[in-house]
Parts: sequence; C-alpha cells; structure tokens
Amino acid sequence: MRTRIKICGITRPEDAGVVVDAGADGIGLMFYKRSSRFVSIQQATGIAEKIPPLVDLVGVFVDPPEEEVHAVLDRIPLSILQFHGNESAAFCEGFGKPYIKAMRMSDRIDPEMESLTHPKAGAFLLDTFNPNAHGGTGETFEWSRARANLASPIILAGGLTAENVGTALSVSNAWGVDTSSGVEKKPGVKDIQKIMAFCRAVREWDRISHDHVAERKSH
Repeated sequence: MRTRIKICGITRPEDAGVVVDAGADGIGLMFYKRSSRFVSIQQATGIAEKIPPLVDLVGVFVDPPEEEVHAVLDRIPLSILQFHGNESAAFCEGFGKPYIKAMRMSDRIDPEMESLTHPKAGAFLLDTFNPNAHGGTGETFEWSRARANLASPIILAGGLTAENVGTALSVSNAWGVDTSSGVEKKPGVKDIQKIMAFCRAVREWDRISHDHVAERKSH
C-alpha cells in the first residue's frame, strides 16, 4: 500500500509547485485567521492555479461559520474539507464535499469512540493536542495511539519530519501522513529541500515495508 502524503499550510504558489513536483497527494490551505499560515481567498486562488488534476486541494477550517466555508467554495476548487474544531457531523456533511475530521490527541481522547461521532468522515487526522494551537505546533504525540480500529483511514500529523516519519509510520501503521512545520523555513514559508526529503522518506518507507511483506510471503 502506498502511504498518502499531505503538505499543509501552503501560503505561496511557488511552494505549491514544489509540493506537486515532490509527489505529494494533497495540499492544505489554512482558512483559519488565527493561524500563522492563514491564506485569504485571493492568495488561495493563486495557489489553486498551480494544482494539477489528481492532486487534492484541501481546505482547513476551525469552527467556521457556514457562510465562510461557502464563500471559499464559491471561489476555490477544493476537493476535500478538513475540520479541526468542534464541528458536528451534520455541519461537516453540509457542503457536499468529502471531509477529514481532526482529532487533537489529548489523554482523554479515545480515537475509536471519537470516530463514532462522525461516521461519514472520509478520514480522521490524528494531531498533537496543544491547548493554544490547532495544529502546526511541531510537537509529536505517542504514535502507537494511531493504531486504532476505525472505519475510515487514519492520517498521522504532529511534528513529522523527514527524519522521523519512517519511525512514525512503523509505529502507527497510518494510511497517510500530514506535515506543515516539519518542512518549513519559518511559519508559512516552506523549504524545498525539506519537502523533497520528506516525500522521499515516505516513499522509501513504503518500499522497505513492501519488500518485507513480499519476503514474508515468499517464506
């Protein structure tokens, strides 16, 4: 199985082009105004022009008003919505788009129980809990907690870099990975070499894990 890669917090068209060239599956745009990676609709339009078919453009929101999501959708060709707040299942399902629901992995969160509150989520993104931030903290959580039996795929986030993503995948067995601060020079400005290295590290992990599976089958 090929691990899916999403690079989040893109703020510049040139960074979007690098992410596409590196082979990522999705690009995340932050429409949360308190984020240091926030993009306006005008900025997002320029970025969207760099995204070819078969690469997902993901709009990230935190407890937005319904009209705010519609305003973005009217202008930006988002393929997926991602919700990081306390949005209800009915709210998330109300825009006619597939959606990812984030879980901030505090000690009291049980991913299996939490997932039942959003049975139609296309995937669940498990991110580090920080009381002062909704993602992009550069902090990790205990990756083994992502080995949960959910009805939808799990995307692992929180402090992932080229150096640790292989270990994170081995421990979590996640379907996909998401990084933002781990491939940056500074908040909102991506580092070309870090993006390329991150994607290479994921593909190398895929190759090694595939070879191990094939070797076991041959015996």
